[in-house]
Amino acid sequence: MTKKTIRKHFECYGEVQGVGFRWICRQSAYACGVTGWVRNEYDGSVTLELQGSEEQIAAVIDMLKNDPWVRIRHMDETEVPVDEEERSFQVRY
Repeated sequence: MTKKTIRKHFECYGEVQGVGFRWICRQSAYACGVTGWVRNEYDGSVTLELQGSEEQIAAVIDMLKNDPWVRIRHMDETEVPVDEEERSFQVRY
């Protein structure tokens, strides 16, 4: 049985810049088989989109929340439309 693909948009606040957060996101996404992207924002937050099954996305978020270098104080989450063309995870600049 194939799991339904979804996409979620996250805005992450806390100690999320200057701690390797984007690279941790990339490694976590690869490990869980998730596509999407991550980008630092000018206000010190990080924007992240993840696409995969609900379980895969939850696994990535769990890895981020349990990383010893990252301190997420608050995370806004919104479900957004799936990008049918996306095939990888990117660190955006």
